[in-house]
Amino acid sequence: MLDDISDDRATAATTGPPPNADRRLDITGQICPMTFVRTKLALETMAPGEVLEVRLRQGEPLDNVPRSVREMGHELLAIEAETAAAGIVRLWIRLKG
Repeated sequence: MLDDISDDRATAATTGPPPNADRRLDITGQICPMTFVRTKLALETMAPGEVLEVRLRQGEPLDNVPRSVREMGHELLAIEAETAAAGIVRLWIRLKG
């Protein structure tokens, strides 16, 4: 998967296919703190148990978004680096409830 992710994020990385997403969000063009704000707003429109796929850049967004959604009580299901786009990562988050 990703060689440079922290142990906290690595625990969510899966080796199988990623989960099916109920909704997708691309925040690759955003900077912090808007990366988390946009993710939070998307999660607020979803039903408990639904899965959000978030496409973001490595670095600060990848450090902050997974940590923040876990602090909110949501489940980080998987993290996957995109092979077609350097520095882009996808996360799958299950809404708590």
